[in-house]
Amino acid sequence: MTYHPKSDFMAVMIERGFLADCTDYQGLDEALVQGVVPAYIGYDATAKSLHVGHLLNVMMLRWLQKTGHKPITLMGGGTTKVGDPSFRADERPLLTPEVIDDNIASMKSVFAKYLSYGDAPTDALMLNNAEWLDGLNYLEFLRDIGRHFSVNRMLSFESVKSRLDREQSLSFLEFNYMILQAYDFLELNRRYGCLLQMGGSDQWGNIVNGIDLTRRVLDHEIYGLTSPLLTTSDGKKMGKSQGGAMWLNADMLSPYEFWQFWRNTTDADVGRFLKLYTELPVDECERLGALEGSEINDAKIRLANEVTTLCHGAEAAAAAEATAREVFEKGGVGDDLPTLTVTAAEVAEGISVVQLITRSGLAKSGKEAKRLIADNGARIDDAPLTDAGLMLDAAALSSPVKLSAGKKRHALVVLEG
Repeated sequence: MTYHPKSDFMAVMIERGFLADCTDYQGLDEALVQGVVPAYIGYDATAKSLHVGHLLNVMMLRWLQKTGHKPITLMGGGTTKVGDPSFRADERPLLTPEVIDDNIASMKSVFAKYLSYGDAPTDALMLNNAEWLDGLNYLEFLRDIGRHFSVNRMLSFESVKSRLDREQSLSFLEFNYMILQAYDFLELNRRYGCLLQMGGSDQWGNIVNGIDLTRRVLDHEIYGLTSPLLTTSDGKKMGKSQGGAMWLNADMLSPYEFWQFWRNTTDADVGRFLKLYTELPVDECERLGALEGSEINDAKIRLANEVTTLCHGAEAAAAAEATAREVFEKGGVGDDLPTLTVTAAEVAEGISVVQLITRSGLAKSGKEAKRLIADNGARIDDAPLTDAGLMLDAAALSSPVKLSAGKKRHALVVLEG
């Protein structure tokens, strides 16, 4: 890309690999040079925590704030009642308002680690689109907003087309989602002077809709910027692992497992991930990413430490690294391993090792645990586990037992009291 930005924010976006597309490079760049630009990213309130898949755009908001602008985290308290159909094969289950509010409260704690909230000009704002969506009058909304949308054009968007091409049902409820998201941008511009919406490149159609609607209704010029949809070098979607989503809340995924996720990055991804997920200077990211042989492992540890420090704090990162060294280099039992506590009553008549593997999160089901054992992928206290019928009693659990799935996933089983 040959565009040479004047603003610090656009320079960071381009140099570090955050930028996929922009509706008007020059117009946005000029606005960023002229003063504080409020910019938002929308988040569904469908879970209690953000996951690694969200981290790319959380870092975009962080850089926005670091370069002197105002991030807005827009929680979809209203739109979550509808569900975003974008690139989904099926309709989302609908959540109650109480569950949505709980999810938003839980997600707030994660954002606060990356952004500084408050009342100063560049302090972040957390908003909830229920603020303007809950009180909408349907007939007025159709008349004032609905008339600006062409159904022909809405049907041409890839997210809608892909559902219709597969002849999967797309409910009218979901079809309305893109109108509501466009209306969010309009309201954020009207209420808070928001000039920019950011998101993954799958949100391009929704972002353009909001820009178009705001221009028609308010005659204001606003902008959109998208990040690339990230896959790992082996083609997997970023943030997914065999164990499920990589959550950012410590109570849903231990800092040790989070650290391990980054430590296990494929060699080819190290340089790129350092630029996107850490604040190390770009030339240092490139130097580390170019290391070869055993030295690339040092770069991966640096990546894991930097990302974990941002999310969970420096102490958690140091503890995770110490545990990893103990577990891998000395074959010991680290203090920081995910731990399953069982009661004396539960093991009075013995408890099956299959149940322990499942409950500790090393397998999703008993069937998967048995397959792991059959494929010689399970270990108990670093020794091969070959007997799927093995039962452990209180005596066997008198000291902590270490279970392993493959070389990199471990858990401790501890007897209560």
